[in-house]
Amino acid sequence: MRKTIVLLAALALFACGPKPQPADPALWRVEGPNGQTAWLFGTIHSAKSPLQWQTAKVRTALEGSDSVMVEVANLADEKEVAATFARLAKNEEQPPLSQRIDPRRRPALSALLAKGGYADGDFAAMDTWAAALTLAQAGAREDEARNGVDRAVIAAAGNKPVVELEGAAKQLGLFDSLPEREQRDLLGAVVTEAAAADGDLAERWRQGDMAAIERETRKGLLADPELRAVLFVGRNRDWAGKIDSAMREGKRPFVAVGAAHMAGPEGIPAMLAAKGYRVIRVE
Repeated sequence: MRKTIVLLAALALFACGPKPQPADPALWRVEGPNGQTAWLFGTIHSAKSPLQWQTAKVRTALEGSDSVMVEVANLADEKEVAATFARLAKNEEQPPLSQRIDPRRRPALSALLAKGGYADGDFAAMDTWAAALTLAQAGAREDEARNGVDRAVIAAAGNKPVVELEGAAKQLGLFDSLPEREQRDLLGAVVTEAAAADGDLAERWRQGDMAAIERETRKGLLADPELRAVLFVGRNRDWAGKIDSAMREGKRPFVAVGAAHMAGPEGIPAMLAAKGYRVIRVE
């Protein structure tokens, strides 16, 4: 699932540019038995064009919140995030990438390396997961990451506290903790999906098409049971617990995380509903 990896790996700031495209993104209100309230907003971290994410309902929800919860709060500090990536990614004892992938995928790997301007041996000092994340962005324009909606939400938070659900170090650390076998599965998924013609995730997000987004969470790397458990289900469970704790403390958080994390029976809305909350999709 190349776009999912791009969501996790994009590091650049949101920036102004052409006129934003209109959107009708998914939004949920969460209600607790004692009057607790929260909002769940599915974001997209990378897009070809700026996106008009502040619909009337989203703006009202954001204004009604007392805090903003995001995956990573310091997206503006590119140097710090890049330094964290470099520290975790470093590994001096790795073979060329072609030796870390199924031989049947080597032609596709060669094409992806060429697209990004890399050689097979360029990743000999880098963990396999880090090479996979780097190649996932091969050929992507810098402004695609700058069009990410989560960056815009952070900027729009104003004086509200911005709370990290995970942070860059923990997020990248999840990849770093994967066994080498799973890291190589990750690399294989990146290479395979880069070679495949896939749809536009931003268009699905603009339409609020959670059924299509949920189908994406069943493909590629997230179809691998071990990777899914670590990168999707485990993270959703952890975040749902933190949202639950904040609401029990009387907070009214506006939670903005990748839309894929809101999808399906293992998504955050479903997990909060299982905890006894009333979760209503309002947009």
